[in-house]
Amino acid sequence: MAELVGLLLAAGAGARFDRSGQRLKLLEPLPTGPYAGRPLAEAAAQTLRSVLPRTFAVVAPPATQAQRRLHELLTRTGCELVINERAADGIGSSLACGVRAAPQAAGWIVALADMPAVAAETIRAVAQAIAAGHLTAAPFVGGRRGHPVGFAQALYAELAALQGDTGARGLLTKHPPWRVAVDDDGILRDVDTVADLMRAAG
Repeated sequence: MAELVGLLLAAGAGARFDRSGQRLKLLEPLPTGPYAGRPLAEAAAQTLRSVLPRTFAVVAPPATQAQRRLHELLTRTGCELVINERAADGIGSSLACGVRAAPQAAGWIVALADMPAVAAETIRAVAQAIAAGHLTAAPFVGGRRGHPVGFAQALYAELAALQGDTGARGLLTKHPPWRVAVDDDGILRDVDTVADLMRAAG
């Protein structure tokens, strides 16, 4: 029987975090919270895998030492690596790449590796909405949509064709997500800058 799988998008360069390119934000340790001292990507991956044991992590090619460390880290967490040779094209490219790696899945729960504070219960609720038959689903808190976002198998062709840096925005406009009400502001807290790190820790 086909199963829902997790997709962890971890191929971004994180240029806003360190414009010099010397620090890969996904390897930065969280200063506080349940994953204090552990890298952003590890926290996000472990939470996603606690709900969806089969999780694919979409990463950029191992062109730098930092990227190689990220690959090793995500492999240790139990993720299956998917290398997006066109990671620089943007998040749409990575989402399509991840979906194509698991074409027979019942659906995909797409999480971002720079959002370490999302609760496992939130991921589970989104997965349950897709399992219940909704085409798309997303968590909402205070009227605001967050991550992760779920997609059903019926959307495979549209997901696999995504490209560029707009992700699935157009797809979610065409197929508005089932609103999963949660009490979890972690769904809104991503890490784009050094200043975000403390706020995103959870």
